[in-house]
Amino acid sequence: MTYRDVASKQVLTWTCVAIGARMPVAMAPLALVFLVRERPGGYPLGAALAAAYVIGEILGAPVLGMRMNPRRARPHLAAGLALGAVGFAGLGAFPGGPPVLLAAFAFLAGAAPAAASGGLRALLTSLVPGHAAAQALSVESMLTSGIWAVSPAAVTGLALGVAPGLPLLLAAALMASSVAGLWLLPEGWQAQERTGGTSGLRVLAGAWPVYVTGAAGLSLLALAELVLPALLEQRGIGVGWSGPLLLGMSATAGVGAFLYGLRTWPGRLATRSVLLLCGMAAALTAVALIPAGPGIAAGLAVAGLLQSGAMLTRNLSLREALPPEALAAAYSVMYAAVGAGYAATGSLAGALLTWTAPSTAILAGVGLTLTLTGVGWWGEIRKAGPVARRGEGEVGSASDRDRVPTVPKS
Repeated sequence: MTYRDVASKQVLTWTCVAIGARMPVAMAPLALVFLVRERPGGYPLGAALAAAYVIGEILGAPVLGMRMNPRRARPHLAAGLALGAVGFAGLGAFPGGPPVLLAAFAFLAGAAPAAASGGLRALLTSLVPGHAAAQALSVESMLTSGIWAVSPAAVTGLALGVAPGLPLLLAAALMASSVAGLWLLPEGWQAQERTGGTSGLRVLAGAWPVYVTGAAGLSLLALAELVLPALLEQRGIGVGWSGPLLLGMSATAGVGAFLYGLRTWPGRLATRSVLLLCGMAAALTAVALIPAGPGIAAGLAVAGLLQSGAMLTRNLSLREALPPEALAAAYSVMYAAVGAGYAATGSLAGALLTWTAPSTAILAGVGLTLTLTGVGWWGEIRKAGPVARRGEGEVGSASDRDRVPTVPKS
C-alpha cells in the first residue's frame, strides 16, 4: 500500500473542495476577534462571536450529521455549505452591525456546514480502493494541518493590512467555491446502516469519557487563538505577531502527528491522553507567565507538538469504544463535544477579559481544561474492560493501520 493509490484526479478535486470547505472553519475564530477588535469592548465581543459560531457547530454537527443520507449526500452538503457562505458574507459585509446581528450570522456560519467535515471524510474514503483508506485519511490529516497552519497568518495579514472584514469575505468566497466543486464529485457513497433509535443513542453515549477529553483538548486551542492577541498587547508586543505565532503552533502540531506515528508507545490510550493534555496545559501556563515573545512562541510550539498526539489518542479510543456501524454518528458527536470545549473556554476567557488580565484568563482556562481532563480520565478508567484495553499499547498494530484517524479541529 502506497500513496500512489490515492493519487487520482478525483482525489485532487476532493482536495480543492475540502480546502474551500475547511479553511473558513480554521479562519473563523481569529477572524471574528479581529472583526470587532477596535470597537468598544472589542475583545470580549470577539470572544462572544466566536462562541456563537462554535455553538452553531455544536448544535449543527450531530443533528445534521445523523440525518445525512450517504447515498445522496451532495444536496445536503451543498445546502449546508451555501448557507455557511451566507453567514460568513454577512459578517464581512456588516462589521459595524449590532452585536445580535453579528452573533446570528456567526451562528449560521457555524451551524449550516457543520456536517460537511464528516461527510467529506466519508466521501474521500469512497474515492480510493478499500486497502488505501489509511493513506487517504493520512492525506486528509496533512491537508488539515496545512490549512490550520496557513489560516492564522492569512487572517492577521488581511485584517490588519487591508480591512477587518476581508478575512470573512474570503471565507465566504472559499465556501461558495466548495459548493460548485461538489458537482465534480460523486453524489454520495455506500455505507453500512447506521445504529439508530434509542439503542443507537445509548451506544454513542457510552463513549462519553472520550468526548469529554476531546473537549479538553480543543479548549486549550481556544485559549491560544482567542486570548493571544490580548495577551500580546498586555506584554507590549504587536498583535500582528498573532498570526506567525499560531502558524508555528500549527506547524509543530503537524510534526507531532508525524512523530506520534513513527513508533509504538507504552501504556493505555487513556493514560497517554492525560499525559499529553497535562503537557499542553503546562505549556500554555508558561505562555501566560513568560513576559518575552520568544518564551510565548516556545510555549505555543510545545503545545502544538503535544496537541496532535492528544487528538490522535482520542480518535483511537473512540474507534475502540464503539462498533464500526456507530462511528459515523460518533464523529459528529465528537465534533460537537470538542466544539463545546472550545465554546466553554472561549466564553470563560471572554468574560474574564472584561475585568482581569489576559494572562489570568488563560490560567483560568487551563484550570477548566484540567478539570475536564480529570473527569474524562476517571470515566475511561471506570469503563475500561478487556475489549477496551486490547491492543491499546500498539499504535502500529495491524488493526490500527487499517483505521488511521485524522487530527480534526474535530
